[in-house]
Amino acid sequence: MKDKSFELFDLRVDVVAGDKPMICNHPEGSFFLVEGENLVFPENNHFPMYPLAALLPFFPAKQRVTDEDDWMTTDAEIACPDPHCGGRFRISRTGRRTFKHAETSGLPSAHSTPYWQKDHTND
Repeated sequence: MKDKSFELFDLRVDVVAGDKPMICNHPEGSFFLVEGENLVFPENNHFPMYPLAALLPFFPAKQRVTDEDDWMTTDAEIACPDPHCGGRFRISRTGRRTFKHAETSGLPSAHSTPYWQKDHTND
């Protein structure tokens, strides 16, 4: 029987300076994490919604294993969507997490206790 589990990369999104002045409210050096389906912001950190909206579509692909020659593997920086801002966002893979299908699916025939409700103290 197939082990119905899969792995996703945890991600770190760092704000880095590009070749133009940064005008949006994402200071160089700020960051947030993507852990499974969750965005994790460090204490007292903020991030503007417009660049976040531009970045969100990339996270599921960046979390998955891709071919070493795929641009999703090799290209790590995404420009701020404001054409006048020099901000860039570097997406780095920081580790892997294993999930079980039954803990992440809403399908009635495959559903069990969600992963985020399980006790992970011994992981």
